[in-house]
Amino acid sequence: MTPAPDERDRIRAASHRILTGCPERSNGALTIVALAIEADVPRRALTQRHTDLKNQFYEQIRMRGDAPDSEKRLRKQIAKLKELRASDAAEIQQLQADVEALVGALHLAQLENQQLREPGRPGTTIRMFPKPAPLPQQRE
Repeated sequence: MTPAPDERDRIRAASHRILTGCPERSNGALTIVALAIEADVPRRALTQRHTDLKNQFYEQIRMRGDAPDSEKRLRKQIAKLKELRASDAAEIQQLQADVEALVGALHLAQLENQQLREPGRPGTTIRMFPKPAPLPQQRE
């Protein structure tokens, strides 16, 4: 498919309208998708045929001190992921401390059990409880 002869002019005009805050067809977002809608061209026209105009659009956004909407979204997502990573690190640290405490308690219980099982220990009497009788099986 050959591009329309005025395609580059439409892209430039659409870029100007978006950057001045006066979009006619799009939502005015600082994205290539909005630029393509505003210029009434397929998105691939900007990503394949007119990459120079796409790059100029992004450069003009950066010169204004803005960031493209996609970059803003990604920065928010990065911040959220960093928060999640920090909370996960804190949870892992707490779980490691819990594991150490449980291992210590288990070790202490094993030592006490071993001491109670030692034969001939003076002053200790171990009584074995009788095993409970098995429960009668129920019929279905």
